[in-house]
Amino acid sequence: MSNLEYYISTDKSKLDFETIKSLLKQSYWAKERTEKTMFKSIENSICYGVYKNDVMVGFGRVLTDYSTVYWICDIIIDTNHRGIGLGKKLLNTITSTKELDGLMGILATRDAHGLYEQFGFIREPIKFMLKKRTRF
Repeated sequence: MSNLEYYISTDKSKLDFETIKSLLKQSYWAKERTEKTMFKSIENSICYGVYKNDVMVGFGRVLTDYSTVYWICDIIIDTNHRGIGLGKKLLNTITSTKELDGLMGILATRDAHGLYEQFGFIREPIKFMLKKRTRF
């Protein structure tokens, strides 16, 4: 598959909620999220859609205060489109976004450390704390 057919957009009007819902339900981190929670998270994030000929095949979100920090979440590519560099292209797009330049980036992953390390992220096991959600 040629990467020339693929593009990334932050235009929320192009997002396909059903595709996003399907992708997230396949993930280990978001499979329990309700539709309401998914919709609200999209409303309140910078969203990146990955498209092949205007059909959504990937997704990612960023939360930020635009001055000190951004948090990358929900990076996912449809299984039929993996292995051709779309995840890397998505992360490169996010990490080179002008509005995020100079901010500290944060993310959480259980299994993709190597991917994120390629974009300058380092494992930080000492400082961070987490309060888990008690409801969805």
